[in-house]
Amino acid sequence: MTARDRRRHFESQVGFPLDPFQVQALDAVDAGRSVLVAAPTGSGKTVVGEYAVDVALDEGRRVFYTTPIKALSNQKYNDLVARLGADRVGLLTGDNSINGSAPVVVMTTEVLRNMIYARSSALDLLRWVVLDEVHYLQDEYRGPVWEEVIIHAPADVRLVCLSATVSNAPELAEWIETVRGPTDVVVETTRPVELVNHFLVGDRQSDRMHMIDMLPGGRPNPEGRRFDADLGRGPRGSKGRGRRRWYTPRRVEVIEMLAERNLLPAITFIFSRAACDDAVKAVLDSGMRLTTAEERERIREIVDEHLASMDDADLALLGYDRWLAGLEAGVAAHHAGMVPPFKEAVEAIFVEGLAKAIFATETLALGINMPARSVVIEKLTKFGGERHEMLTPGQYTQLTGRAGRRGIDRIGHAIVLWSPFVTFDEVAGLASSRSFELTSAFRPTYNMAANLVRRYDADQAVELLEQSFAQFRADRHVVRLGRRIEQRREALADAAATATCELGDVGEYRELQRQAQSVRSGPDGGERARALAALRPGEVIDVERGSAAGPAVVISVSERRGGAVKVRALGGPRHVLSLGPDDVSGFPQVLGRIELPTPFAPNNRAFLTEVRRRLRDADLAPAARRRNRRRGGERIGHPVEGCPDLEVHLRAQRQVERLERELRDLERVRRSRTASLSATFERILELLEDWDHLAGWELTEAGQVLARIYHESDLLVAESIRQGELDGLDPPTLAGVVATFTYEHRSAQPPPEPWFPPGPMAERIDRIDAIARSLNRDEMASGLPLTRRPDPGFSALAHAWASGDELDDVLSEETVSGGDFVRNVKQLIDLLRQIGSVAPLASTAAAARAASDALLRGVVVASSAVGTGADDDEPVEDLEEPDPGADPQG
Repeated sequence: MTARDRRRHFESQVGFPLDPFQVQALDAVDAGRSVLVAAPTGSGKTVVGEYAVDVALDEGRRVFYTTPIKALSNQKYNDLVARLGADRVGLLTGDNSINGSAPVVVMTTEVLRNMIYARSSALDLLRWVVLDEVHYLQDEYRGPVWEEVIIHAPADVRLVCLSATVSNAPELAEWIETVRGPTDVVVETTRPVELVNHFLVGDRQSDRMHMIDMLPGGRPNPEGRRFDADLGRGPRGSKGRGRRRWYTPRRVEVIEMLAERNLLPAITFIFSRAACDDAVKAVLDSGMRLTTAEERERIREIVDEHLASMDDADLALLGYDRWLAGLEAGVAAHHAGMVPPFKEAVEAIFVEGLAKAIFATETLALGINMPARSVVIEKLTKFGGERHEMLTPGQYTQLTGRAGRRGIDRIGHAIVLWSPFVTFDEVAGLASSRSFELTSAFRPTYNMAANLVRRYDADQAVELLEQSFAQFRADRHVVRLGRRIEQRREALADAAATATCELGDVGEYRELQRQAQSVRSGPDGGERARALAALRPGEVIDVERGSAAGPAVVISVSERRGGAVKVRALGGPRHVLSLGPDDVSGFPQVLGRIELPTPFAPNNRAFLTEVRRRLRDADLAPAARRRNRRRGGERIGHPVEGCPDLEVHLRAQRQVERLERELRDLERVRRSRTASLSATFERILELLEDWDHLAGWELTEAGQVLARIYHESDLLVAESIRQGELDGLDPPTLAGVVATFTYEHRSAQPPPEPWFPPGPMAERIDRIDAIARSLNRDEMASGLPLTRRPDPGFSALAHAWASGDELDDVLSEETVSGGDFVRNVKQLIDLLRQIGSVAPLASTAAAARAASDALLRGVVVASSAVGTGADDDEPVEDLEEPDPGADPQG
């Protein structure tokens, strides 16, 4: 078959005419060039990857199709099996190894990275690698793996990189070309289904809801600003009524409205698992039913198919009856707290159009293909554990990318609900933004360093590090920094000229002023800094600075690089102050305290307005004293005090000092950018040598183990193996000890006191924690990121499950959800399998393998089959925001 015939055959099999961007990308594959395709969700990017599969097969070569999470790998495996047959397609994930020698193998990106480092013979006939969701390379924890694959893949391998729409796709493609050779970039910004953004607000006055087009003609709808009228007002509103006119529509109201307007099926994004479950309960309690009798029968069939392998007792424990009742009504939750078979059933039911309303956390936006007619975003702020943060344009685009089903819907609908803390212009600005710049999360790790030492000489290793996207961007940034430095120098020269006085040195006068102030003020800068650092948000302090003098509310206290303390405070009607030690003459005087509004949104106008109102109404202690202020301060006796333009000179001198500080900071950043990765690599090598994992440019026996441990706590795991802390343990105890590496308490609430079964587990965990503390001290001294300390919060559960206890016994008194339990067990199994293959002591390796086998049972096995929903490598939602109730709006 000629290349032209192959192309015609493929296009005839696609089933729809190719878009111009798809044709352009396929041309690149035909030409044997790597290609980056950046296009919206649902636009058909995967067609390009599938064509690379056909090209590889036609040429008698192999192709690896990588995805970021196992759920996507499972889905793509099933798709390719349906198209090519099971004998030609394999699957390699942490859970499954199926036909790994097939010409087409679907795998997670980590599996390919590990193959490359191991120089696996599986790479011998490899010609194409498809990197699906390549924008994952900016993920803080897993992103570096994508860059490792791009840099280290065999030289003759070509890449098909599929990405969400990013504003710097040409930059990414230029980097790939620098590393791998000729690379085309194909960018498509047009969605396959037109998206209309709506704004939905409840109106108490008319007892109805208003839904307006947010961006008619591409511009913010002027009608939207009238809904800002209540923002930031007191509890009684502008006309003295008991409640504001506008309110956030309730979840049940929204679903009813969508059903009436034929806008279902819909996905409502709520950034809290508990709130997703509460939303389902609210719809059920309302009596709403969105399905027909025939649909309910089909729903039960799908549920039976997906849950056939699960035990009845486990199903009861996991709330099966309530969950099924929701599905039969056409309503379901979707979040990481659910076990994968439940999630997979929800996904299958939704894809068939049987589930009409899904309440999901943001992880759904990253998962498998589940488009809807409408997407509802309940609020545009996410709780990060300490404060609420606005969604980024990229996050908004990712969430709304689910709106609109290609071939079904002419228009997709994105609906944002009114909030008292976000103005309409802010909402419209987010919806209209197209700024989604891809950044690099690349950083050298201990395991990466060990593998570089194992495979390359020192110069080659540094050269490879310098090929990272992070360094590529840093080098470009250095050029931009140079321009900024030059601009600051020009401004500094102008300011210095203005600061010059014929009567004397203004800089000298400023220094004398500071010295005099220091004598008068008492506490030195360090004492003032410590006093400022002790302030807490909500405290009201007495400010003694110019027109801003008077009471001010502390909004935030931050410690910046070098220990500098900055207090952000809100004073009079127009004063948002940034106070440092140089801005206060003594210890700050606390006059009282007010409760800050929630959600905490310090950059939001409505939030600040409400803070000012509470400050006005606050019952404050009178200031102990008000200093007499005299323009220009006390006389010092310096010649420049006689200059009529002294104030002009002083303003210019202050600008000189500010510009000098900025120049020093910019120069420091430029120095750090030019050698940051290689310097970090050198510090890692020094630490590895200190810990006996490296001898010169040779790995020790412990270093050989480290090179095969792929985990965020790689060095701590390898060191625990080296020091024998995993030796001599029975499988359940070993499972409990190793669980301290894989588990991390994520709730905003403090963790409960850990419980340990009788035996050596507690002592071993204490000794491993001592190793971690020692390692952290050396990391701090070297300026390296700190390895996470072991967390024993899952150890008792791991021990019980590995001992054969039933699920209801293991989870009976625990707050961990079924989904979290399964995910943590599967992460534990993965690390135990690694230990089982690298532990030098045969008995330890055998115990690790036995522990992993003992853990792989029941609901865990049911959650590991091909086709199950997202699991242990899926991004977990951010810290749970305390949910004030099932339906707190309005």
